[in-house]
Amino acid sequence: MRPTQDVWEVRGMGGAMDGATLPEDVLRDAPSYTPRETELADLELMLSGAYAPLGGFLTRADLDAVASRGQLADGTPWPAPVTLELPAATVERLGGKRLVVLTDPEGAPVAALEVTDSWPTSQGMVGAGGPLRRLGDGGRHTFARLRLTPQEVRRSLPAGRVLGVVADRPLHRPQLAQITHAARTLSAHVLVFVPVHGPGPDGLAPEVLMRTVLAAGDRLPKATVVAIPLSLRGNEISTALRRARVAQAYGVTHLLSTGETIVSGGGPRVLVPRELAYDKRDGQWRSRDEIPAGARRLPMRQAEINDLLERGFPLPEWHTPPAVAKELAQARPPRRRRGLVLFFTGLSGSGKSTVARSVADSLRESGARTVTLLDGDVVRRELSAGLSFSKADRDLNIRRIGWVAAEVGRHRGLAICCPIAPYAQGRATARRMAAEAGAGFVLVWMSTPLEVCERRDRKGLYARARAGQLSGMTGIDDPYEAPADAELTLDTGALTVDEAVGRVLEHLTDEGWIEPA
Repeated sequence: MRPTQDVWEVRGMGGAMDGATLPEDVLRDAPSYTPRETELADLELMLSGAYAPLGGFLTRADLDAVASRGQLADGTPWPAPVTLELPAATVERLGGKRLVVLTDPEGAPVAALEVTDSWPTSQGMVGAGGPLRRLGDGGRHTFARLRLTPQEVRRSLPAGRVLGVVADRPLHRPQLAQITHAARTLSAHVLVFVPVHGPGPDGLAPEVLMRTVLAAGDRLPKATVVAIPLSLRGNEISTALRRARVAQAYGVTHLLSTGETIVSGGGPRVLVPRELAYDKRDGQWRSRDEIPAGARRLPMRQAEINDLLERGFPLPEWHTPPAVAKELAQARPPRRRRGLVLFFTGLSGSGKSTVARSVADSLRESGARTVTLLDGDVVRRELSAGLSFSKADRDLNIRRIGWVAAEVGRHRGLAICCPIAPYAQGRATARRMAAEAGAGFVLVWMSTPLEVCERRDRKGLYARARAGQLSGMTGIDDPYEAPADAELTLDTGALTVDEAVGRVLEHLTDEGWIEPA
């Protein structure tokens, strides 16, 4: 059952920060830059007023004061760093107005930053602090109607107490019972914050998390739901402090923890929820201590929920409302119907392409999955033509492969990749992209020794590298960082191709990614 309008109060998004109109010639001459995802999230929170009183990114003096005293340089209490990095070349090009236009990933202007302070941070990057001015309408987002500003929410809240809940996980019956009990005890209106920046603690995409929260709306007292670009950031305490500060900006008087550590830092009063259990005698959720051991069921652990979903079993109704279970089952189908990135890595000549192609052929013959093969050489020719073999270009090549593979996985296909991928960071990026697309990721390390790879040397690359005719050859004068997180390790110096293929297919079957033959 979908929540109705009287369950969730929805208002349109309005302007939250007024700024003087900047002349077109000033904007035209100013350099533009697209911040990282976390920086864009902080930017949106500042522009909406959720980070009040912040009106810009922190300067060095502010950062020092926050680190040492928990306040800005002017003495205003503030709990955590809110920073921006810009390319040093961009800052060097600033004119007298010292303005940088900050854009979203599609290049649409979001805000203008007046850089009043800058300092070196990492190679080629500098920290930049200064005030912000809004540009444009903030862009389009999923569930844009729920990205409400503090001003909009405060206008709609009834008088009295406001119970804030940060729902970074789906609301199962134990959490719903805790929220309902707290709201009734306080006689408070419920304000539910749903983080919509990056995957949550259990890996759900933000739009999926929002759908599960909305699906639980008819199980709660009358409530207002707000989408905020605030997710896990840094350590647990820093995340909790930011969330408490945002909740305070929205008018929350009491904040209920739903699992993560929450500290208020002088903001809303924090409520620690009771430990609940399901009473099998009458089907109610009560304080665990009130129910005899033989008559109670404890809340399911996240691992148990994930296991049921991945095996295609329904979530029990005593624990999860059917509408929430339906959304979760749709978003997290059994592994055999989920997208998967099968990522082979290893030295040139280690057998990556041969084994990967044979695995792809076997899957295509069986019809078990829709397969896309992203061979390293083919990708270099078709997708990454013009890139060199420098570390930066190799990282970019792997990032491109990871992005394409993640998009295949997003649409529930199976992408098989077989680049050398010598650097751990590049492989970690590919894994992260797959996770953010809701796909699985299986790393296969072809651990074939260098001497075996050199004896094969089908392309003559090792011989040229040994003769000094080729530089940047992985394993010779460029390092290969052996994976510490591979799901499967194969040495084709000790295995035949058929044996290696068999082990890959066996692993995929055992882990539920393909049906048994």
